[in-house]
Amino acid sequence: MFPRGALQGGTFPTLRILPICSRAYLSQSNVFYNQLTRGDLAASPENIAKDSHLQSRPLDVSHYAPVKPAKKKVSESKYESTTYELPKWKEALGELVIRTFNLDMDKVRAGSVAGSYYYNMCKEQALQYENKELSDTAKFFYEDLKLPRTFSQWFQVTILHEWMLFVRMRAMPFKYGRNYQQKLVDRTFSDIEMRLFEEMNVNSGRIADQYLKDFNSQLRGAIFAYDEGFYTDDATLATAVWRNLFGGRKNIDFVHLEAVVRYIRSQLYVLSMLSDREFALGNFKFVPANESVSVLTKEQEKELKKKVIEKYEAMDKNKDLLPSDRSKLSYTN
Repeated sequence: MFPRGALQGGTFPTLRILPICSRAYLSQSNVFYNQLTRGDLAASPENIAKDSHLQSRPLDVSHYAPVKPAKKKVSESKYESTTYELPKWKEALGELVIRTFNLDMDKVRAGSVAGSYYYNMCKEQALQYENKELSDTAKFFYEDLKLPRTFSQWFQVTILHEWMLFVRMRAMPFKYGRNYQQKLVDRTFSDIEMRLFEEMNVNSGRIADQYLKDFNSQLRGAIFAYDEGFYTDDATLATAVWRNLFGGRKNIDFVHLEAVVRYIRSQLYVLSMLSDREFALGNFKFVPANESVSVLTKEQEKELKKKVIEKYEAMDKNKDLLPSDRSKLSYTN
């Protein structure tokens, strides 16, 4: 569910996701798979966007509304920092609880992996603050694609990346994939609520409630639109990108649409190469927009799978493996 009781009278419906898909479909989806096997991902999305000869101006420059610096960034919290470590006694207590109650770690770690690691990864792709230099990935969206630097635009970029993770999560066993999706959604809206109050200076719970309901509608609409494009063809996917990421605006460069579709295909291909266990343990990062993806040959795929199997077989046989590191998810698919 979305955050309950977070705002005055705020209630949000459960996010309804399309049926799960198999990893076979994920990696062999019609046009997506055909273009991959032809090696059409030689050029990086960033280079495609820069090759445009259309002298398009940044979109909605008249409505330029940079995100104001937050009083306290969530990404700087010790609970989400990649360098933060629990005290040894807390680690030992946690391992004891897991062992004693035989907890299913594949469910437990959904909060830290999907709700923290994967959400922050999606959030940071287009994160920007006033008077601060953009990251390389943010430059792709705001400078190369000419997207406006607004809070709403940041949310659309975040949605796009979350949807790509949703596609992979649906290919996991249902009870785990659904849990990962829900943790990601929950974390998204709790963070947006915080950002509305601290960054956008929204002082009214009622106004913030309306914003959250609007973002909720945007999220659901974008997911269904991207799903339709993924299940049909690249033209439909490009249309979904135009309606959501580009806001259905008229002054759109088709080369920029192609760059985003190329970017999406690259990410989904990499995701299709990961086993359930690798993905569930957080062993994925988005491919930067300035990098291209090389399609593996059948022999390279077999070699990659062989190395993964050897790695996790050795881990499972290790008697000293901590209970929190164990997993029942497959590493062979």
